[in-house]
Amino acid sequence: MLSDPGVCPSLAKDGAPRCAFRSFCSKIPVSALLLAGVGMLIAFLGTLGCLVRAPDLSMSMAEGDTLISVDYEIFGKVQGVFFRKYTQAEGKKLGLVGWVQNTDQGTVQGQLQGPTSKVRHMQEWLEKKGSPKSHIDRASFHNEKVIVKLDYADFQIVK
Repeated sequence: MLSDPGVCPSLAKDGAPRCAFRSFCSKIPVSALLLAGVGMLIAFLGTLGCLVRAPDLSMSMAEGDTLISVDYEIFGKVQGVFFRKYTQAEGKKLGLVGWVQNTDQGTVQGQLQGPTSKVRHMQEWLEKKGSPKSHIDRASFHNEKVIVKLDYADFQIVK
């Protein structure tokens, strides 16, 4: 450990700076150097995806679950039965992000993003359950891909 916590660690025993920036270095408190080091470590870990995670995804990500994105379209009686509202609620409950909207063709479409296991659970919900008054004829899932980071902060209903 350093003998004098208020002095730059690159000072020689005689007090002369050992670094190239002699006058600047002697004025840097050790606490600032430690803080800078911690900041650089956090930034490095963040670029590796080890530290920065979306809300509600930390447990799944710790288990090594890959993030995926998938588009969907749901056919049947899915408009006028609160399908979008229930979809948003279920997505948020699972910790997913994305969006949902009605189409002019009478379907509901959107995009899901999150850990694979959670997205699979939501796909099953969209295909088999939906809102209480809905009747789902079929669900179409397409453009599935692995993603490095989430594109959305939450789950939105698009008007």
